[in-house]
Amino acid sequence: MSTENEGNAVPSAPSVPPVPPSSSAPAEDAHGTAAPEPPRTPPHTPPHAPGASSAPTRAHDAPPPHPPHGAPPAPPAGAGWPAPPPPPAWGASFPPGSEPPRKRSGGGLVAAALVAALVAGGVGGGVGYWAAERNDGSSSSTTVAAGEAPADFKREPGTVAAVANKALPSVVTIEAKSGGGGPAAEGGTGTGFVYDEEGHILTNNHVVASAAEGGTLSATFSDGKKYDAEVVGRAQGYDVAVLKLKNAPSGLAPLPLGNSEKVAVGDSTIAIGAPFGLSNTVTTGIISAKNRPVASGDGSGAGRNSYMSALQTDASINPGNSGGPLLDARGAVIGINSAIQSAGSGGLGQSQAGSIGLGFAIPINQAKSVADQLIRTGQPVYPVIGATVNMAEEAGGARIAPQGEGGTPAVVPGGPAAKAGLKPGDVITKFGDRTIDSGPTLISEIWTHKPGDKVTLTYERGGKSATADVVLGERKGDSG
Repeated sequence: MSTENEGNAVPSAPSVPPVPPSSSAPAEDAHGTAAPEPPRTPPHTPPHAPGASSAPTRAHDAPPPHPPHGAPPAPPAGAGWPAPPPPPAWGASFPPGSEPPRKRSGGGLVAAALVAALVAGGVGGGVGYWAAERNDGSSSSTTVAAGEAPADFKREPGTVAAVANKALPSVVTIEAKSGGGGPAAEGGTGTGFVYDEEGHILTNNHVVASAAEGGTLSATFSDGKKYDAEVVGRAQGYDVAVLKLKNAPSGLAPLPLGNSEKVAVGDSTIAIGAPFGLSNTVTTGIISAKNRPVASGDGSGAGRNSYMSALQTDASINPGNSGGPLLDARGAVIGINSAIQSAGSGGLGQSQAGSIGLGFAIPINQAKSVADQLIRTGQPVYPVIGATVNMAEEAGGARIAPQGEGGTPAVVPGGPAAKAGLKPGDVITKFGDRTIDSGPTLISEIWTHKPGDKVTLTYERGGKSATADVVLGERKGDSG
């Protein structure tokens, strides 16, 4: 699967239209024609039934009769209600001293709300009109106020609010600018989080790549405090980078790291980042899939792809979320948000597309291994099998190419694949217990291991299946 890396404010929605006029106004049908007003009939008093007792009946002995649907309740004995004003004819002038109703914008919305009120309101519509007429000019309120929250109100641990409140102070918004200077300098916004108490920040390589050579980097915390930063090391293939805050403050609180191997499909997730520059944004979802092979580009068109066996989540991830933490329900980091698949993207480089619920995160177990290596040596180390595979073909596996880059041998002499007996044209179909369907899938799986790991792979040659044990070699640094 190829995806794009995800690296302003949207106009506010129109306000809700005002409450429609009282239900005494004639309702319109679907074509806008006013329905005729039903004839008014006086209330009917039933005669005494034969044999009925002549003794007076107390008011609480029997419930009052219910008014017909849509009619106002009966008036008290001896009193009459004022008749509701007749509906004005279209275009008629108002009597002197009366104020014409104010014009409302969004007539379609008002009409729809009025019809809904008449259908759903029933008796409530008539009673509401009568109450409004009776209480006109009164300063009393009919709203019901909830009791104020206690001063010591605390949210239960494990709620999204509690997890976000604890994690946000350890998440930073990263601004990167290239060394070109001026307003046209290349750069962008991403996210990172505190990795340790020494001031190291973990993020994506594509977030800081534009500033890695002579550019500027800054990290802003949720309280607004901003610090300059510098690159300690970055791994383009893994899409992982480590920064170091300059003049790091004391008391930094690293986010706790979880175990991405223990994550299960359906587990709750919380993503924190700065989508489209909106810092400290929190979204939620679940783990939709595990071990999703993903090849993501940095949008440069230079073919510098990253490969991961990713955690897939439907938590909303957008440009600017890159490098931010993907948390579990306890608030532990289980991944680094890195890439999204967008509708209609069809390829790489469209970095401003939005979320459709397909987000991908680098598992934290892999990211931690890479970060520790970068902090120790400043450069990444990649496990390799010593063979070039076809990255474009999907032939039910990863096919070893006829030759390597620049005419070099596809199977490195004396390398791991050569020692295992692999040859050009062999199709690798399994790596350990993972099914391999393409070259990117194979690379993603290889990079979940470490140099020196022994892995059994399955391959096909001439229509026959065979297995071989491979001891992974290593490559230091990024090539190209």
